[in-house]
Amino acid sequence: MSKSALIPALDSAKRRVRTSGVERALQILDWLQRQQHPATSYEVAKGVGAPLSTIYAVVDDLVAKNLLERQENGAVWLGARLYHYGLTYARNLNLLNVASEEMLALSALCGETVQICGRDDDKMVVLAMAEGRDHFQVSSRVGTRIPLNWSASGRLLAGHLPPPARLALFQRSAQASPTGSAETDAAVLSASAAEALANRLSVQVGESDFSVACIASPICDGAGVCHATMSIVVPANKVAQTELDLANRVRRSAEQVEIRLGWRQPVWAAG
Repeated sequence: MSKSALIPALDSAKRRVRTSGVERALQILDWLQRQQHPATSYEVAKGVGAPLSTIYAVVDDLVAKNLLERQENGAVWLGARLYHYGLTYARNLNLLNVASEEMLALSALCGETVQICGRDDDKMVVLAMAEGRDHFQVSSRVGTRIPLNWSASGRLLAGHLPPPARLALFQRSAQASPTGSAETDAAVLSASAAEALANRLSVQVGESDFSVACIASPICDGAGVCHATMSIVVPANKVAQTELDLANRVRRSAEQVEIRLGWRQPVWAAG
């Protein structure tokens, strides 16, 4: 075999080894989870049907990375790092559940279409939606993904990023919208995103759809990271209405989600 032909074969072998290592680690974690109690490396090797020398090496690596913890008798059990992953996963599940409850309450209160939106890399995605009483038609249904610069929520979802990262995000993701009204200048978008997050309010009119407006407020954790938004979608002529004060309504709804998740102190506890 020539040297040029040998290199791809070696690279392929390395990939198989890396994949095998990941699969072996998952086998160990899955087996321990099923057993529901600590076990020695010998017991793990026997349980997953792998060579003891291989299991020793993988277990040592997992212990070093805090994915497993070794007890005084030498047995291993699930490590604290897995617990933190689980907390993050559970918190995100709670976020959507709690936000959806507040979304339904806000929609019932103001009679308008309300959405929960999140960020998927360079896009904004609609995570949940409650339709208003007049069934005002919007094109962004659940699962819709649009460029961040087309929506009020998109700006908020990028607002917490450090300035260089925020600028780079808009430089690679900003696109012209169907209406031609969406801002595409990355520097302008970066500045407006930071300002919107600081004000806890972002409003856009006619940027993604003609005669459609969006009034959004961020749902942020204790560190100020915007994980999602609460957004009211209305006909453009309702943006300035004062009878229901939609801007303050959506702000309060987003704040209530943060309070329920423990990310914000209620007013009565702040003093």
